[in-house]
Amino acid sequence: MNACVDIPALCAITAACRAHGGTVHLVGAGPGDPELLTLRAARLLQQADVVVYDHLVGPGVLDLIGHQAERIYVGKQRACHSLSQDEINALLVRLSQAGRTVVRLKGGDPFVFGRGGEELQVLAAHGVPFEVVPGITAACGVSSYAGIPLTHRDYAQSCTFVTGHLKDGSCNLDWVALARPRQTVVIYMGLSGLSTICAELMAHGLPADWPAAVVAHGTLSRQQVVVATLATLAQTVQDAGLASPGLTIVGEVVRLRDELAWFDAASQAMSHFPHTANIGA
Repeated sequence: MNACVDIPALCAITAACRAHGGTVHLVGAGPGDPELLTLRAARLLQQADVVVYDHLVGPGVLDLIGHQAERIYVGKQRACHSLSQDEINALLVRLSQAGRTVVRLKGGDPFVFGRGGEELQVLAAHGVPFEVVPGITAACGVSSYAGIPLTHRDYAQSCTFVTGHLKDGSCNLDWVALARPRQTVVIYMGLSGLSTICAELMAHGLPADWPAAVVAHGTLSRQQVVVATLATLAQTVQDAGLASPGLTIVGEVVRLRDELAWFDAASQAMSHFPHTANIGA
């Protein structure tokens, strides 16, 4: 496997950053399953002086952090923020200017609804060196574990990612564009407004029986998948007791769930390789 990875080049990046004093590595933690981390992410977690992490980073990923690293939780949940975004930005600047090697760890991919761009803008303004380590975004990872392909030649020739919770707290999306056929719509952070989302999509042209699904705790052993229609999804999710974090998938590809579902506790136990906690040793 190492033959495909330019380890000296990766080490050179880290060394160059350290030569400038502190640095920030913006790292995607993936959708939850620690086996889905990139090799670069796992190595950085073991080398960091401090890891600043979010609510959506799973415990299995946190287990990969080196024993020497300080852990700082800055989790942001709906209506419950341990630190404001401005405070997080200031923390990253302060830690890096103190000469520390910082891993800023975010669930999924930091550039897909992860506010990674906002944080890097602040670092750039303060002259702080940084790098970005992509992660598997929730849309790709969770849909795969749910057995719902995001594109399919028979059902969807495009895929759109949107957030169901805008910066001002509203859910005012481009409903006309989202209600078009032959596409898949993946909605992040949409559980609180799910009834509104479904109603708007139907009001703008999608039929009441249009397939839709919600996946909660995707890629983890407690993953739950609810498949319904736009007319019934909100009530079905409520009846099932699904809670955040959850991902909503709308489109005809949801019809493939019964045929392609592969992930359950039994398949997880059989298919996973031994834990990779010593990957950076």
